[in-house]
Amino acid sequence: MREITFEVDGVLKTYPEGTRLINVAEDLQKDYEDDIILAKREGKLCELHHKVKPGDKISFVTTAEGDGRRTYRRSATMLMQKAVFNVFNGRRAQVYVLNALDQGYYCELGDGRHFSRDRVVNDEFIERTLEEMHRLQELNLPIEKKVLHTDAAVELFSKLHMSEKEKLFKYRRSSRVNIYMLEGYIDYFYGYMVPSTGYIKYFDIKKYGDGFVLLFPDKDTKKVAEFKPSSKHFEAMQQATKWNRTMDVSTVGEMNDAIAKGGVQDIILMQEALMERRIGALAEKIVESGDKKFVMIAGPSSSGKTTFSHRLSTQLSALGKKPHPVALDNYYLDRDKTPRDENGNMDFECLEALDVELFNKDMTMLLRGEEVSMPTFNFKTGKQEYKGDTLKLGKDDILVIEGIHGLNSKLSYSLPEESKYKIFISALTTLNIDEHNYISTSDGRLLRRIVRDARSRGTSAEETIAMWNSVRRGEERNIYPFQQEADIMFNSALIYELGVLKIYAEPLLFNIRPGSPQYQEAKRLLKFLDYFLPVPTDIISNNSIIREFIGGSIFPV
Repeated sequence: MREITFEVDGVLKTYPEGTRLINVAEDLQKDYEDDIILAKREGKLCELHHKVKPGDKISFVTTAEGDGRRTYRRSATMLMQKAVFNVFNGRRAQVYVLNALDQGYYCELGDGRHFSRDRVVNDEFIERTLEEMHRLQELNLPIEKKVLHTDAAVELFSKLHMSEKEKLFKYRRSSRVNIYMLEGYIDYFYGYMVPSTGYIKYFDIKKYGDGFVLLFPDKDTKKVAEFKPSSKHFEAMQQATKWNRTMDVSTVGEMNDAIAKGGVQDIILMQEALMERRIGALAEKIVESGDKKFVMIAGPSSSGKTTFSHRLSTQLSALGKKPHPVALDNYYLDRDKTPRDENGNMDFECLEALDVELFNKDMTMLLRGEEVSMPTFNFKTGKQEYKGDTLKLGKDDILVIEGIHGLNSKLSYSLPEESKYKIFISALTTLNIDEHNYISTSDGRLLRRIVRDARSRGTSAEETIAMWNSVRRGEERNIYPFQQEADIMFNSALIYELGVLKIYAEPLLFNIRPGSPQYQEAKRLLKFLDYFLPVPTDIISNNSIIREFIGGSIFPV
């Protein structure tokens, strides 16, 4: 048999012609700490069923990497769905994958389009489903891929009563759709899959809320992560999901239907009215909670903290308070004093990048009723400045302080706890692609940041994507560990925003060319945005949180 030569991570390999990537991966798995799950050929992601060609330059992707992690999770989701299908003996029992929760996916059962309480998630269901998942995994059944014409996919999912997928592909521009099959069970997934069920080794299911959570590994890729859900996070997601169902817009297909029928203006008006109502109710809670002088707002990147703080201040004013927005960014140390990270780069995400001593000195003086000169940070010179801005708190004055460390008690160590009201804000996307493909909150925030940074900071999409993993690591260290300290969690996501961001983000992403380390991520985001019909921006109010990112805000953002 003829042999071919190719490279794996720069090392020449010789194999028989017709060898598949999966065969090479099995031979080399011993050299990798984590499980190989995908490959890159000439820098482009591909599944392991592909044949190797002479001269190929191959590298392997493991479950420790972002693309591998996503592939593992969507493959485990299909395994779970097939198991549920078998548990109900093939009868219509729809699993709705609603959102991420800790290191898992929160799911509910339904029947067709409707969430059905007669599909009970009890201990017996959990036990039988988990047992069936393990059985299917041990059989190492192939997960087969098939390419259909888009019209054929619409017809197929109509017959399978997967109505959200039917709606999704009605608006698809691409003429082809990849579907996956597992022992007669057919589904569509947004992204690549593993070759067989044998690859899906680590998972668990736990009952939670009205549904259950499908759990995955985290940093230790060979062990299911301990389930530590945030009750406030879950409550915020459930509230948003409830409103989505009320408006009959829970998926991208339903949103596209509304846009195509001219109903997007009503959706925008309802969403903005709901947002204002929620901010107003929060202001009332703050006033009713006693003599609060410091409203501390924290959240991950691109959560809309600045706009939120101004809108909350407006609502507090309407209740007789005198709010003063304060950005923690103004307490940055001068650049020459900024700590360095493990790579020698300036670490702007750590608490030590702020002048914590000065912040506590100023806040303590304000609490005593003294007048304080407030600093301003000049991002061009990298230095703290004083421009004559002073502040003094009276009986009805209140500071609205926003920044990534707002909930960390080490930031405000000198202030009495009873003087603080803590808010965690995040853009918790609850619009889903379809029944089984949820939209990552991180993707929504990344798109917000790409658009904002290009508009206001002169940063390219390529640069923003390149720094995103570092931003996420900083959030894991400095923000998320403190979210349970919050008195309340506020969801800043708008159900219509991805159709808006699409208009601004697509040209920026198309500028990332092949050969760039960020090209594959740009392609993934472009494919994601292709699901959405564009949403016009002229009817969006100038105080909307989305204006912080696309421009046109009435606030100084």
